[in-house]
Amino acid sequence: MHFKILIQTIKERREMLQVTQEALAELSGVGLRTLKQFESGKGNPTAETLQKLGDALGLELCFKIKEL
Repeated sequence: MHFKILIQTIKERREMLQVTQEALAELSGVGLRTLKQFESGKGNPTAETLQKLGDALGLELCFKIKEL
């Protein structure tokens, strides 16, 4: 999944569930500033941060390592 699509998916899921950024930050243990940067396309979240957000939103995130 491309990074921009991942950002959009997380944001749309949050909005669909009517969860504010503040509530998601608290539920996931991710800083509000980090979440806002991520959703605005300015942040660069770690795999751990993505997993925390996915877990809080009921999303299953699968990471695949591609061999070059």
